[in-house]
Amino acid sequence: MGEYDTFKNIIDESNNIVFFGGAGVSTESGIPDFRSKDGLYNQKYKYPPETILSHTFFVNETKEFYKFYKDKLDATKYEPNITHIKLAELEREGKLKAVVTQNIDGLHQKAGSKNVFELHGSIYRNYCTQCKKFFGPEAIFESTNEIPACDVCGGTIKPDVVLYEEGLDDDTVTGAIKAISSCDTLIVAGTSLTVYPASGLIRYFNGKNLVLINRDSTSYDNMATLVIHDSLGKVFGSI
Repeated sequence: MGEYDTFKNIIDESNNIVFFGGAGVSTESGIPDFRSKDGLYNQKYKYPPETILSHTFFVNETKEFYKFYKDKLDATKYEPNITHIKLAELEREGKLKAVVTQNIDGLHQKAGSKNVFELHGSIYRNYCTQCKKFFGPEAIFESTNEIPACDVCGGTIKPDVVLYEEGLDDDTVTGAIKAISSCDTLIVAGTSLTVYPASGLIRYFNGKNLVLINRDSTSYDNMATLVIHDSLGKVFGSI
């Protein structure tokens, strides 16, 4: 039996699936990942992206932060790919109970997924740092100001994304842990599992099937029921 057939059988026999995904889930929609050779981390800027996407940099160099953010993190123009679409279908069928994602692009919701735990936040949620008024993505990506400002109090608008030096949202983490610890099948895909604390959540899984789908090998491969080193589009397109 081939890997794809095994994967299909695991899905057919599962009643409580959780999907845990990283940047590789969105690359087939055209969004560059962060750590590949042509990803964001290997492009040349005045400062390294890790520095730009930090809380300290946001506070001290807000104009430079927004120059990079508006240029590189506008995912509003991208569409869900076959993986996002199949996951939404599995949720509608009642098999998939939750998506836990490290991505901030909102593509799971765009595809129709409802129960999504966004560990690193979302470009679709933005707040005034002073009066806490909510803004959609257009307040930043369509803003002509160097620093997007609140139309009520003039405060700086900040994306609800987790920057370096910032902690993850407690409720999101709690929900993700609850979903992972109670599922019978955990599908981990498109992530190198090197980003903590997000990757540490995998340790809460104690169900039957751990499926890893990734282009490269990970430190969890030897613990998995099934490992597939192939494109996510091919794997999910087969079910």
